[in-house]
Amino acid sequence: MGKKQIRQVRQQIRKVPPKAATASASNAQGATRKQRERFVQAGGMLQGYAPDLVVRIGYISIGIAVVCVLAIVAVLVFLPRAYGWPVGVVAAVAWVMPIALLASFVAPGFRLALKDRKAEGRLVQGQLVGASSVSTSVGLGMMMVQTRGGVEQYLVPPARLKQVPGNQVNVVLTVTPNLRHVRSVGVMGQRMVGRVEPPVPPVMRRLQRLPLITPIALALGAVIGDDGVALAPISPTALHAALALVVGTALAGAVYGVSFFLQRRMMTEIQAIAAKA
Repeated sequence: MGKKQIRQVRQQIRKVPPKAATASASNAQGATRKQRERFVQAGGMLQGYAPDLVVRIGYISIGIAVVCVLAIVAVLVFLPRAYGWPVGVVAAVAWVMPIALLASFVAPGFRLALKDRKAEGRLVQGQLVGASSVSTSVGLGMMMVQTRGGVEQYLVPPARLKQVPGNQVNVVLTVTPNLRHVRSVGVMGQRMVGRVEPPVPPVMRRLQRLPLITPIALALGAVIGDDGVALAPISPTALHAALALVVGTALAGAVYGVSFFLQRRMMTEIQAIAAKA
């Protein structure tokens, strides 16, 4: 009986997954999900920009969306007469891609910008940990401040970073409550050390432009591939519609794959540069 019990215990141990690994994996997934939620709640890619600028971008995006809707109507009116309704519907679906991309990238920040235009900024006070005139967002620098709640990172216009010294001093920031746009930077203490800006690697500039270029390239790939095939004289109608859908999807997928590969490659180069510094 003793040997049988030992075998049963060993079998149970093999069946039970390690709690530490399971817990760490679930915690990592939960932390990543929370980071994405906070990123979207703070305006996504438009986080840190001035509310007035974000509102202008929102109005421009609405205008582009209206043009896409007009293109959908035009395609549904004229294309089915020549090639049939399946081809017309598939060609019109391609114009939904720009609208969806604009909604996902611009809508979160636009909604917060409308609130921040009339909201009062909150004061953030703490010790300066570090500052740089370059960040992953185009036209914005970065500042790290040690507050009571921990180290917080803010995207700051480079013009407001000129007065920030290189030594650890207390700073006071005026930040909008939603987009976290830094309206003003105040320095409390002696500016003993001037902040030296290292040269910006070219790969950093390319990484800044990639999030802007990728959505545009995705939309163009879907529209050009789909509508280009839809306008070609192909028969029968079912094959024509299927080819248009496949080509548009393939081009958009290729653009996404290239963008993902370039992003990983750039991040590897930046990590290598940071390790040598």
